[in-house]
Amino acid sequence: MIQRVFSFVGQTIKNSEEDRANFDYSFQYSGKFYLMASPTIDSAWLSSPIKPFCKSLNVGEAHPADILPVLEAPVPFASDNSNAPQPPPLPSKNCTRTKYSERPLEYSVVPKETKDTWDNLFKKGYGADVCILTNEKSCVLAHSNVLSIASPVLANVLRLSKVKNGMRYIKIPGVPHGAVCMFIRFLYSSCYEEEELQKFVLHLIVLSHFYSIPSLKRVCICSLEQGWLTRENVIDVLQLARNCDAPRLAFICVRMVVKNFKSISLTEGWRAMRRANPALEQELVESVVEADTRKQERQRKMEEKKVYLQLYEAMEALLHICKDGCRTIGPRDKVLKGSQGACNFPACKGLETLVRHFSNCKTRVPGGCVHCKRMWQLLELHSRMCNEPDSCKVPLCRHFKEKMQQQSKKDETKWKVLVSKVIAAKNAVGSFSSRSKGLF
Repeated sequence: MIQRVFSFVGQTIKNSEEDRANFDYSFQYSGKFYLMASPTIDSAWLSSPIKPFCKSLNVGEAHPADILPVLEAPVPFASDNSNAPQPPPLPSKNCTRTKYSERPLEYSVVPKETKDTWDNLFKKGYGADVCILTNEKSCVLAHSNVLSIASPVLANVLRLSKVKNGMRYIKIPGVPHGAVCMFIRFLYSSCYEEEELQKFVLHLIVLSHFYSIPSLKRVCICSLEQGWLTRENVIDVLQLARNCDAPRLAFICVRMVVKNFKSISLTEGWRAMRRANPALEQELVESVVEADTRKQERQRKMEEKKVYLQLYEAMEALLHICKDGCRTIGPRDKVLKGSQGACNFPACKGLETLVRHFSNCKTRVPGGCVHCKRMWQLLELHSRMCNEPDSCKVPLCRHFKEKMQQQSKKDETKWKVLVSKVIAAKNAVGSFSSRSKGLF
């Protein structure tokens, strides 16, 4: 029944006496392991007689088949509506609405025909007075009035451009001809083909940022966030997002790199980034290390809270055994029924085994039996959490209250920290359960 070392106060409570051995052990509560480390235990406690403890409990014979591990049933929440305020009266027929300004709300409805008209104006180039030269020595026709209204940057470029035979010539270098055509078309009608957008999305982010077209930038960023971001292009997108003032997209890229670091670090984009921007590589590696550290810290805290919650369950099971009795063990004045139903306390089964050993153990060696030492720890923890030692049914509760006064301030502080964390873990679970019941 005893399966491994019990380390109860782990790193918070240590044995301050050099001649005390620090025993670590564990035992199983209904299939769970509860980790504890031994605190400072007064030698008088170990050598003190266990007869008062044995006399207060009726320890019967254990029947393993009768001990059934069960889950703790949720307690239904009952609300008291006796003091609920009365609802306000219904509004009367004479009640009139507050008069607001009669100015209509602004709205915008662009019919498909209008978009098609502007789209045809771009595609057919009626009355075009601007020729946009691209890298492929091709020309995209446009209208200076439309470009100037759509982009203040293009308006300034057109103002400085030279006019030849009534036509203004400007250049948009560094991007494919198809990307320029799609960019100018968007300025006219805000229309685009999804396949073309996916093909030129990185070029369009650059153009929309350089020529100050926030609507096109939002379209590109939204498309990347919704599934076009891959492990092969995430490094390129990250660098563009930082250079083009897209912090949300940059954050999503960093998160993706941290999550898939091993595969992304083998891509061609990573190797190119390493050569061109080693500082960014170092920053991403540090982000991966930091994320891994945070993950380990969260796991450690979760395990710690789990241990504290298990300790609280052990305290509840101990009080249940000593006050009400459970199956084959309980107080002397209780009639035990070994065949009664399953216990609602998950820690009761393991604690029952420990109490039975503690009441019958005959070991008298320096430091005491490791299993008995575990029981001393549980009894002391209960005594520190108990607010009614005079009427408490748990054996030796008052005895431990008196022994606390003889401990050093250092040990006393460590025990207080442990008690506060055990209670905090229980309160956290209780508040979460209450919120869950309210939601569902």
